Amino acid sequence: MQKLSLVLITKNAADQLGPCLDSAQGLVDEIIVVDSGSSDDTLALAERYGARITRQDFLGFGPQKRLAVSLASHDWVLCLDADERLTPELASAIRSVLAQPSHGAYRIARRNRFFGRYLRHGEGYPDWNIRLFDRRQANWTEHAVHEHVLCPQGAGELRGDLLHDSAERLASYLEKQNRYTDIQAHALFQQGRRVGPGKLLGAPLARFLRFYLLKRGWQDGAAGFAHIAIGSFFAFVKYAKLMEHWRQHDERTP
Repeated sequence: MQKLSLVLITKNAADQLGPCLDSAQGLVDEIIVVDSGSSDDTLALAERYGARITRQDFLGFGPQKRLAVSLASHDWVLCLDADERLTPELASAIRSVLAQPSHGAYRIARRNRFFGRYLRHGEGYPDWNIRLFDRRQANWTEHAVHEHVLCPQGAGELRGDLLHDSAERLASYLEKQNRYTDIQAHALFQQGRRVGPGKLLGAPLARFLRFYLLKRGWQDGAAGFAHIAIGSFFAFVKYAKLMEHWRQHDERTP
């Protein structure tokens, strides 16, 4: 069986980290934590689980995760967020494929919890992500936000779910989405991307129709509607912020 490193990036995750690490007990051979300035008990908790800890100011999600992967002792890595945990079925599937891997990376269906329930449709499930991979064949992109794992040779799929249980209040969820759109808009501006009113209005509408109707988000009731409506609103916010970047730039440019 391939040796496996569990890799996480953290900041003030003490309320969530324990269940995450518990779900990987007996599966991983080491725990790597890269922390960007926790002021709660995150590091003390990680130490109790025997984690190897590195402190690093936040570089952006992609670069931070690439750093964490590079610090692992083993080539096979399982990358989790502190608010995620493996189901027993998923842990068993990981154990099975590591006995004889047929791919260099594996996608996992993530089930998102929102408004107190796990979503089963829309963009809430199955939220496919590559989280188990051989770093010689795959790795995280450099994106500051909405980073993802690239595996040029293709990825397999694992049975079982990765439960995403942020357990956060709506206010903190909205604050996080607002921070994400700051990063996204800045990145698009740096790339020289411009948008007009059509994109500003069309992108949120297309997103809502795709996830609420085509992906049947309506079947998740009020939680599904709220999750998709908020995501669509912040698609509008992202492009509005990008337009603001360009307005400020053009006003400064003679």
